[in-house]
Amino acid sequence: MRPITIGLIREGKTPPDKRVPLTPKKCVEAQDQFPGLTLVAQASEVRAFADREYHDLGIEVRADVADCDVLMGVKEVPVAELLPNKTYFFFSHTVKKQPANRELLRQVLARNITLIDYELLTNERGERIVAFGRWAGIVGAYNGLLTYGRKHHLYHLKPAYECVDMEDMQEEFFKVKKLPPIKMVVTGSGRVAQGAVEVLDLMGIRRVSVYDYLYLDFNEPVYTQLRSSDYNRRRDGRVWDTPDFHRNPQEYESTFQNFLPVTNLLIACAYWHPAAPRLFSEEDTRRAHFRIDTIADVTCDIDGSIPTTRRSTTIQEPAFDYDPATGQLAPPYSAPHHLTVMAVDNLPCELPRNASRDFGRQLIANVLPHLLAENGPDEVIRRATIATNGQLTERYHYLADYVA
Repeated sequence: MRPITIGLIREGKTPPDKRVPLTPKKCVEAQDQFPGLTLVAQASEVRAFADREYHDLGIEVRADVADCDVLMGVKEVPVAELLPNKTYFFFSHTVKKQPANRELLRQVLARNITLIDYELLTNERGERIVAFGRWAGIVGAYNGLLTYGRKHHLYHLKPAYECVDMEDMQEEFFKVKKLPPIKMVVTGSGRVAQGAVEVLDLMGIRRVSVYDYLYLDFNEPVYTQLRSSDYNRRRDGRVWDTPDFHRNPQEYESTFQNFLPVTNLLIACAYWHPAAPRLFSEEDTRRAHFRIDTIADVTCDIDGSIPTTRRSTTIQEPAFDYDPATGQLAPPYSAPHHLTVMAVDNLPCELPRNASRDFGRQLIANVLPHLLAENGPDEVIRRATIATNGQLTERYHYLADYVA
């Protein structure tokens, strides 16, 4: 393998993100696995892993990493900190033409930067090979239970971001034994939903079938997990077809109204396409049969699948109330008849040590072999490269009008 140095850059976004692409131990593991690879950490005050932890395992820590061949971060790099002629890996949030990051992509092109986006790293089947999704689900479900407990004065869970790690967070799970026999729905079947289900199972909350959920009463809290076919149907009455639903979401309508009269807590983890039906309408929230009073919107699409998610929230102030009578937002827990919504848009940041370990594991197994291949970066890396040599790559040429 040709010698290569990867620099782990300091996160520059505000509020700061404490996650890292590779933890100190994962750096050692990567260097052992790939002879010729050297990892360097840029000094940082905000990381969940202190400089000392890298230093103690023999990983060099320094203020300047400009001489490294590849620079890896997590979140978007502030425009002022972009180094010309470098190769970067980070989540750029530009491929959907997000207005906030238009200038970022312009400067990537102007400074002749090669930009590889983690979100676009996929295998031959088009599945993502590195993601923080599981941790969004884990923290999202926890926050949902935290919010429900506060709203109903049942218990006080320590916020996830105040926990050292997942193990510390699990020490809080016994408190949810105070839950009355409520019903909870988890939407989705991907990584995010699996993370949510993991937490509910560890809390000892019983899982039931969709049929039993809808038609039986229980004397303990229960949850069910819904696939798209459980709460959508074709408008023309034809048989359900999952690939078709993903291709033509506009041909479908929501049947989630079946769940409105029996659900107390909704944990929304399903990916949502803007052409797909919403779960319910604001009008529905005013109907007598609408029982949901707490929503953990893990997907956090503003005005998306959950019409009451009018804005995202922060880790420190994770919830707001929605008043069905007026359609206005209010401070959280301000009235019993309000709907309380948790819509934190960076949930994995609440357990940065765990999330970083998991991400590093995926990088070493699924990405570094393609980046460090004998003949240079292969097709997996090329597919995820948005820009190189001051130009958008062919695959991402559709962004030309966005940066023009």
